[in-house]
Amino acid sequence: MEQGLREKVGQLFMVGFDALQANDHIKALIRQKKVGGVILFRRNVHTPAQVSALCRELQEINAEVSDTPLLISIDQEGGMVMRIEQGVTPIPAAMAFQAAGSVADCERMNRVSGDEMRQIGINMLLAPVLDVNNNRLNPVIGVRAYGEDAGTVIEYGTAAMRGQRASGIAVTAKHFPGHGDTAVDTHYAMALVPHDKERLHAVELAPFRAAIAGGVDAIMTAHVVFPAFEADTSVPATLSKAVLTDLLRGEMGYQGVVISDCLEMAAISEGIGIPKGAIATLQAGADIVLISHREEQQHAAIEAVLQAVEKGEIDIARIDEALVRVAELKRVQAVHKWRERPVAPPALMQPEAMALSHKLQKAALRVPGPFRALDASKPVTLITVEVRSRSEIDEVALGRNKEARSSMLPALLEAGLDVREYALSAEAQGDEVDAAIAFAQGAQQIVLQTYNAMFIDGQRRLVEALPQDKLWLVAGRLPYDLDLAPSAQGRLASFGCRPAALAPVVEKLAGKA
Repeated sequence: MEQGLREKVGQLFMVGFDALQANDHIKALIRQKKVGGVILFRRNVHTPAQVSALCRELQEINAEVSDTPLLISIDQEGGMVMRIEQGVTPIPAAMAFQAAGSVADCERMNRVSGDEMRQIGINMLLAPVLDVNNNRLNPVIGVRAYGEDAGTVIEYGTAAMRGQRASGIAVTAKHFPGHGDTAVDTHYAMALVPHDKERLHAVELAPFRAAIAGGVDAIMTAHVVFPAFEADTSVPATLSKAVLTDLLRGEMGYQGVVISDCLEMAAISEGIGIPKGAIATLQAGADIVLISHREEQQHAAIEAVLQAVEKGEIDIARIDEALVRVAELKRVQAVHKWRERPVAPPALMQPEAMALSHKLQKAALRVPGPFRALDASKPVTLITVEVRSRSEIDEVALGRNKEARSSMLPALLEAGLDVREYALSAEAQGDEVDAAIAFAQGAQQIVLQTYNAMFIDGQRRLVEALPQDKLWLVAGRLPYDLDLAPSAQGRLASFGCRPAALAPVVEKLAGKA
């Protein structure tokens, strides 16, 4: 096999691995398969200094075999989707920005995020999310979206993009052509958006048109079927030439990089399969194939694409076209100047950045309807629903100390309230929910912090069982949870359940805001 072909194909793959330092898995993919990019997850993160060292190590390994730097990407969206959480400035969830109401602050905050990632060695953000969350039953987008209508998403999403790009980092609009109006998580199954072309152009596609006009560096595909553009309803956008080439390239005029969402998601892996999916997404018009986890699947997909090129199933011109786009992407400052990044630990969480973060979290707090503060003379029963199993969209709070939990307990105690807590998992059912209800029996004041309760039977049963004349409901992620307790004494939406998002909630509950 021509060595040049292996290097060309390798540049079109972005892969992940499971370690805090470069292990044999990623070393082989860089040295032997010549991959052009690496994606980092929470499994690769301990501290910012450690990630900084890891990024330099990866680039140095790559420099042994290639003059072309690696793309090093991360899903650092804000809110609950922050792979690097400890030691960096807390970024609110996307939906919190429109609740806070300042487009300029959205741009500034995302400039901070991009700059911190660049200092650490990340050179490509898999953000912003430009999906329109116009379906409340959407289990995967929700507060990751900047709003529920196209205009809001365009206003805040492009502001986030401007801020991120100004830091010198590459940014990625996702998930094209739009994952907002679905009720299926494509990590687990295929989703379909049934609307006609007129509606899709007016709503779902509008933010992506705005991003293209604003010079977005990359666009990530959605594993979602769009019958208006792709007649075969077994073919999601990621694998559809009608969507990626005819629509995105032709009709919308986009000339930048197209990156697939991870092919290990069930919509692809349990359908066409990962190796064939890699071939199909490149044929459809993608330039980078993302395979985030399994080593054997990464090697198999790369070899499958190599064989497909050699057999003529993929035209070499398609590979060369993608390669030109990837090479252009790597002209972004944070990529090609990786050697100039200081070896010293990055200077993060600057006072002005932290002040801006707190200002935004406080301004974003939604308190619809009547509200009365907790009575400091009475004990408080706190029931905390927390994420205990991670997914691609739910990170488990790092449990090194109580402050790292997604719990208001430390802050409520510090505010001078007498609090006892019962914590249960977000997926709790049966006995665990019964125990929480029993824990609240006879309580004078109950604060319940939910997490996407509208989707989970156990949490809904818990809300229904608690007396609303003694209940304060805190929606710890989706604000729609507040509809479950219309007569509560206070209903508060924080768009997230990390300490930074919960701090203004506690201030309000304690009557200090």
